[in-house]
Amino acid sequence: MTLELDFDDQSPQRGTAAGARTRVTAVPEYRDAQGGADAMAWLEAVDGRPAYPRVHIDRSVTITMSDGVRLRATVVRPATRLGKPVRAPFPAVLNINPYNRAVLDGLDNFLHGPGVGRAVRSVTGSMRYDDGPLAGAGRIVRTLGLGLWDVFGINRNLVQSGYAQVLVDVRGTGASHGRWEILSPREQQDSVELIDWIAEQEWCDGAVGMAGWSYSAINAIQAAALDPEPLKAIFAVEGTADVVRDIYITGGMPSSFIPIWLAMVNALKWLPNPATVLGDTLRGDQARWLHDRLASPASEIPSLLWGFLTARDDRIFDAPYFAERAPDLEKITAATFTVGGWHDLFGRSATRVYSQLQMEPGRKQALIADGYHLDPGCDHGGAGQPPRLDVLERAWFDRWLKGIDNGVEDYGPVTMQQQGGGWSCGSSYPRAEVRPRRLFLTEEESGTAPHARHDGRLGTTAASRRRSLRIRPDLRGFVSRDLSQVLAGLPIAFGEKFSTDASFQEAGALSFTSEPVTRPTQLSGPMNLRLNVSTTAHEGIWAVTVNDVAPDGTSTVLTNGALTASNRALDTSRCTYAEGGTLIDAVHFLTRERRLPVPPDEPVRIDVDTVPTDAVLAPGHRLRVDVYAASLPRYLTIVPDLIKARGRRQQLVLDPNKPSYLTFLTDGDLGAEPVPTESQLRPMTAG
Repeated sequence: MTLELDFDDQSPQRGTAAGARTRVTAVPEYRDAQGGADAMAWLEAVDGRPAYPRVHIDRSVTITMSDGVRLRATVVRPATRLGKPVRAPFPAVLNINPYNRAVLDGLDNFLHGPGVGRAVRSVTGSMRYDDGPLAGAGRIVRTLGLGLWDVFGINRNLVQSGYAQVLVDVRGTGASHGRWEILSPREQQDSVELIDWIAEQEWCDGAVGMAGWSYSAINAIQAAALDPEPLKAIFAVEGTADVVRDIYITGGMPSSFIPIWLAMVNALKWLPNPATVLGDTLRGDQARWLHDRLASPASEIPSLLWGFLTARDDRIFDAPYFAERAPDLEKITAATFTVGGWHDLFGRSATRVYSQLQMEPGRKQALIADGYHLDPGCDHGGAGQPPRLDVLERAWFDRWLKGIDNGVEDYGPVTMQQQGGGWSCGSSYPRAEVRPRRLFLTEEESGTAPHARHDGRLGTTAASRRRSLRIRPDLRGFVSRDLSQVLAGLPIAFGEKFSTDASFQEAGALSFTSEPVTRPTQLSGPMNLRLNVSTTAHEGIWAVTVNDVAPDGTSTVLTNGALTASNRALDTSRCTYAEGGTLIDAVHFLTRERRLPVPPDEPVRIDVDTVPTDAVLAPGHRLRVDVYAASLPRYLTIVPDLIKARGRRQQLVLDPNKPSYLTFLTDGDLGAEPVPTESQLRPMTAG
């Protein structure tokens, strides 16, 4: 795909024909992410006096699917002071997740229990530690008071404002019957049938929204792509439309997150719901539930393990298993608000979902924070920051389910927390002012990374002579931002080495650093790292990071990527190129059939795609590329590939005839040469 800069065009097409470029000289306009007077009204609507004094919760609802499987649900409705459900129809919001409604009930009691809940939310929401040993832990704990868990579970404030809420255990999990088939077509059909069932209930006025975080956000995106008529809007926090490249097999390598996550969900599905277990036993539902659990005691785990050991399972490759789980984003018509993070498990989808939605900005919105999977919303609610997540969710549904003219469509539409900078609302991603540039990896010392295995330079010209730099795998990835990303952000509680200080991991890196910038310099969009590499074995394993280096030497990872040499084949129909043919964003096939041989001791060229990002280098800061032979446990290697790679010695081959270089988008130059074209990536205006 050839893309170029044209941020006045409102066409839904992502690229334009050669020669159709539009020149823009206006200074891009950015707005305060706090949201102004409109956002103050949204906050008052949530924190002010509710329309209904209480909620009525029915935790024992059974909904039978078209194949006869019974799903279990909780229905929450506005109630009178006596606790009786209000007999009026309301818009309804659906949450579907596999984490067991019993867990959601416990969370609800913790955050809303009499005398305890308000104190918990107040104390945790104010735990703002920007530096020091508590900074990482504070980010995670703050989410308890800043709206994330309301989006995830029972949202009493939302219901008391005049909504019904339905929370459903995914089939085969929680108290629902059946077999868990992760995000399968059958599960997607369940979502559509649930939406239709809700719309027909007397307590629903026919308008349905979907909300959720992580798995339930993916469910919402999948359901919206099937375009059921009652579904009017979704609010999806850290979902994905491409689980293959985001987390399952990034660069052809499985993620350690998946087996940990599968073990957790499979354990939770064996937990009976205390609120309904007695009635379920008397009705015989518990016996059916137990039968289904015994029929599939550890869903997906045996298949994944077999694939890891033998490479004979589709889950190890981009195969039909994943194709049938990938939503067609262009078919979504429901108003869509997505929330992501630059270091989220699903970082690649944080911006790409928005870019592929075929609707006008405002009706689609994206918010991306400088954060992880477990801390969305932690930097909300303050001066210059976006409203809390529960406030944004309420405003979104008020606009698209109730038709209230509250101005939320004028927020954003692209709200970003810039790494090294602050929050802003703009009209596009990448930022309109950036242009493609290129820096070469060279052997000359930069003098900034004496701790690394090799201290090289990012320069304006290719290496002057051929030189091979050897590198071996190590275990330093266990103390790194890579570990924090793959474990959803939990390790950031252990200190800066797991978040903002890459020095420990860099001791095993081939490091290449630019000259310092002399003015604030923005980086926005995807990056591609072209490497010329070789190995003494039949497989090579490569991991990379791109970092911001401060004058005091602190190196902070901005983005990362990885690739096995055998998976280097590019799907050119899905790659992003500048008009002159320069690769901006690589997409690899990652299929069994398109793997390529890796000849021993013969250099091959690989393109490592990185997670799209947005950052600013302050004056005096430098850009750095770190190259590793592995990054465990972020990227795992299947056993057959380990056998091929046994005893390997990997080399980065710096060759003036086959240069290694980083292509990126910036509003500065960093001393870099422009790519050989005047065209540029189209920002995320209308898609």
